Amino acid sequence: MLSINTENLKKSHQLIWFTIDFVMLGLLIINLAFIIFDSVYSFDAIQDGLESLAPAINEVYRPIHRNFIFYDLVFVGIFLTEFMLRWGYAVKAKVYDRWYFYPFIHWYDIIGCIPVGSFRFLRILRVISIIYRLHQYKIIDVTQTKAFKFVNFYYEAFLEELSDRIVIKVLSGAQDEIRRGSPLFDRIQNDILYPRRGMISDWLSQRVAEAAQEGYVPNRGALRTYLEDRVDTALKQNLELSRLKYLPVVGPTIQETLEECVGDIVAHVIHQILEDLASASNHAFIEDIVNVFLPSPDDNGQDEVQNEALINLLTEILEAIKTQVSVKHWREELP
Repeated sequence: MLSINTENLKKSHQLIWFTIDFVMLGLLIINLAFIIFDSVYSFDAIQDGLESLAPAINEVYRPIHRNFIFYDLVFVGIFLTEFMLRWGYAVKAKVYDRWYFYPFIHWYDIIGCIPVGSFRFLRILRVISIIYRLHQYKIIDVTQTKAFKFVNFYYEAFLEELSDRIVIKVLSGAQDEIRRGSPLFDRIQNDILYPRRGMISDWLSQRVAEAAQEGYVPNRGALRTYLEDRVDTALKQNLELSRLKYLPVVGPTIQETLEECVGDIVAHVIHQILEDLASASNHAFIEDIVNVFLPSPDDNGQDEVQNEALINLLTEILEAIKTQVSVKHWREELP
């Protein structure tokens, strides 16, 4: 329900003008209802139906209908008087740079006052302007009304559907351009990605180091135990190694020692690899990988497989963006 904020109304120091706004809003609503009713009444079928159902009302309204232009001119006179008062106030308060700017800016007020045909219905624009002005000064809050929520919901849904289709269409076109090997792909590879190889290498190096530090260092002991158990299980299942235990005297000792050595070597190698990845020494390794995927544009011997891999990477990224864009968020707000 639309409520009036009396506190903001008092603080605005424009109580008189806002009072006029409310009066004009009421008159506009009455006038528009009068125009609509008279337009409907002009049909003979409506007059005949009203004559049979409520002859007294029909008898009273018939002369009003005949002199409709006169009654409408009464409203027009009030609207024009209010318009001239506001124009005079705007000139006195120097609201606009020139005195004649006001009628051009408020053109809908003048056109709506033309008492001819469809021009009368343009007075709805004046209703909207008054409501907007009251909302702007926080005298009323139209966003809390059911009508606004209903219209705004479907407006936002329409915009989302429209923008999603446009974005998906653009991204699909970009995918087609990349697949055809158009200059777009060359620009992405040579002008965008290649000059930023250093930045990409630094970013990947940092991310790999952070992942290794957060994932490996706190779980180093558990990972070593797991690797040793896996190696021990694999060695026990190896047929050739299991035959060592049949050697007289030293067979079981050799088998046990070999299992411990292999497990320790594997754990140490994995530990060293992850330690290197968790440190700044991984930068050269990551840089080599980036250079493989983003070779120099001057390298005439670059492999077509590398181009194909980069094309697939770009198209998959665009496909992921299209999938996210196609999500209909407005449907989640449906009751």
